[in-house]
Amino acid sequence: MPLHIGIVACSAEGAALCYRTISLEGGQIMGRHDHPEVSLHTHPLAQYMNCIYDNDWPGVAELMLSSAEKLARAGADFLICPDNTIHQAFDLVAHRSPRPWLHIAQEVANEARRCHHQRLGVLGTRYLMEGPVYAEKLKAAGLDYRIPGREEREKINQIIFDELVNAQFTPRSLAYFTEVIRALADDGCDAVVLGCTEIPLLVTPDSSPLPTLDSTRLLARAALRKAVGSA
Repeated sequence: MPLHIGIVACSAEGAALCYRTISLEGGQIMGRHDHPEVSLHTHPLAQYMNCIYDNDWPGVAELMLSSAEKLARAGADFLICPDNTIHQAFDLVAHRSPRPWLHIAQEVANEARRCHHQRLGVLGTRYLMEGPVYAEKLKAAGLDYRIPGREEREKINQIIFDELVNAQFTPRSLAYFTEVIRALADDGCDAVVLGCTEIPLLVTPDSSPLPTLDSTRLLARAALRKAVGSA
């Protein structure tokens, strides 16, 4: 029997994309209309953001653990979180969790190495781009990385929280992301990490000047492989 996947969700659009990927691509592995059992729990994004605004990562960890405990009681065998930013609390969660986790940035790093990329551009919320989540995992994997400048980081953060998490995907914002990605290419990046789980709903492989590392779908596919025993 496949393992039961538990999704610790945070923002709705990224979590929905992760769930949809597991459900649809599960059929490619297991047979038509089939996929592993999936349970999802989320606290309101507002609760997470109140902690993040206060730099209260232990508070973020408590919310994640609350979801983890509910999912464990629902029968989940392991956990994933389709939200890059709150992985900053991951080390406060993993050792207390009732179930093991996959780490989103680790799955991105694994794919980057598989594709022989060397320098990655990292896009996401301001907290993600300026924080340790990707810095630590990419360094451990022997990968170089770059982030946009301060003004660009602020604008990307604004687009994410004002538009993308609210399912607003506009041509103007896509054009801005494309410009930022082109600048990362000029800085020697050979791929770009879509490190907010909503960004892949705006920036597609066809629209990006660089190859994309879609953190949402990479995490979902890693969960599928683990669930069916092919990881």
